[in-house]
Amino acid sequence: MPILRIYTDGACSGNPGPGGWAAVLLLEEGHQEIAGFDSDTTNNRMELKAAIEGLKLAISLGYTKIHLYTDSAYITNPVLRGHIKKWASNGWKTTKGSEIKNKDLWVRMRNILLRHRGINFIKVKGHSGNKYNERVDFLARKQIVKEG
Repeated sequence: MPILRIYTDGACSGNPGPGGWAAVLLLEEGHQEIAGFDSDTTNNRMELKAAIEGLKLAISLGYTKIHLYTDSAYITNPVLRGHIKKWASNGWKTTKGSEIKNKDLWVRMRNILLRHRGINFIKVKGHSGNKYNERVDFLARKQIVKEG
């Protein structure tokens, strides 16, 4: 099976406030868009939610090799720099001993990554004209307007 590319983004009106998330999966036969809303959230939670939901859908479709594109350093840094692994081994605490923010979502992300080794995270520059990065940004913001 080919490598599946997923673009994800989250948005929030106020921080905290109403938020939206979106993912676009670039399938062989076209693309599939998913999006959601939370009435009281943060931007970082929506970024994480977008990545998790995009990965869950890709895995349910049978993809084992996935490139996840995001403009969020909040998503890419913990995965690429090994922080998520350290948090898990340290009881989901920071090096200073405080509980990490969004623990529930990071635990879900860690579980996905443990079960599915073919996932690569790629940081893209936001608002730089990348067609699919712009699309997920639009879809995430649209959720806030639609639902909020």
